[in-house]
Amino acid sequence: MKSIVTIEGMSCGHCAMRVKKTLEETSGVRSATVDAVTGKAEVEGDALDANMLRRAVEKAGYKAVAILP
Repeated sequence: MKSIVTIEGMSCGHCAMRVKKTLEETSGVRSATVDAVTGKAEVEGDALDANMLRRAVEKAGYKAVAILP
């Protein structure tokens, strides 16, 4: 299963790495690729839950504005 998360507030590679780390620590997430330039994260895993992904992004200090399957 794959989800695309649109994120507000990232401005650099450090921001992207912080979000990536937090997403990958989330239950059910196998991998995450985060791009600060586009403001998007591609998340792969089993039984991904949009609310869990949103909370992970917020925990990293950013805002998830859209989550698409």
